Amino acid sequence: MQQYNRRLFLKNSSKATLAAGIGMTILPNLASAANNSPYQQQPLPYSYQALEPSIDAATMEIHYSKHAATYAKNLADACIAEKVNTATVSLESLMQNISKYSAKMRNNGGGHFNHEFFWKCMKPGNGSTASGKILSSINQSFGSFEAFKTQFSDAAKNRFGSGWAWLIQSTDGTLKCSSTANQDNPLMDVVELKGTPLLALDVWEHAYYLKYQNKRPDYINNWFNLVDWNFVETQLR
Repeated sequence: MQQYNRRLFLKNSSKATLAAGIGMTILPNLASAANNSPYQQQPLPYSYQALEPSIDAATMEIHYSKHAATYAKNLADACIAEKVNTATVSLESLMQNISKYSAKMRNNGGGHFNHEFFWKCMKPGNGSTASGKILSSINQSFGSFEAFKTQFSDAAKNRFGSGWAWLIQSTDGTLKCSSTANQDNPLMDVVELKGTPLLALDVWEHAYYLKYQNKRPDYINNWFNLVDWNFVETQLR
């Protein structure tokens, strides 16, 4: 009897292991499919340490896995509560009509959109050099790349408290620098200067304080070494 019970146990264990194996194969695929939604937090396109020394690994890990992840979760909760059909309403459209929604939607929708965009603005290995169409557009709008860099840096440095600095394209095609408070962005119908985001810099303290403490200008200056100008150019309209 004991030998039979042992054989039965091993047989059932094998079935359970096989089922678990199948589940492990299927579940990542389901998670991956769900993760394709712009309302979901996407995988970071590089490792936490990939942006060193400009941005340290500890900051990136906390920034992505804690702060940004919380915005994504809270956005999902707000969408359920306010009956937003995320299959038909684009995230950009949500931003453009944010005045119709709650403060929770505005703060967390903006926080999610801004961070997902921010990660794409950076590239390991000293970023890339502005050239071609984006450089031409910058020179046309600001007079020179250095003039743009100064104006963008000033927008980031002078943003009181928490917020973001932006390079945007206006409806007339010209490029401008702006900053927004908290988690607002230039797509929102509540901001003063609206436009298409081309480049974003997070100047909340959680984005730099571990490494730079209160030296925001140093963070801004070093961050320019990470900008992926190829990505920025793809955002031009």
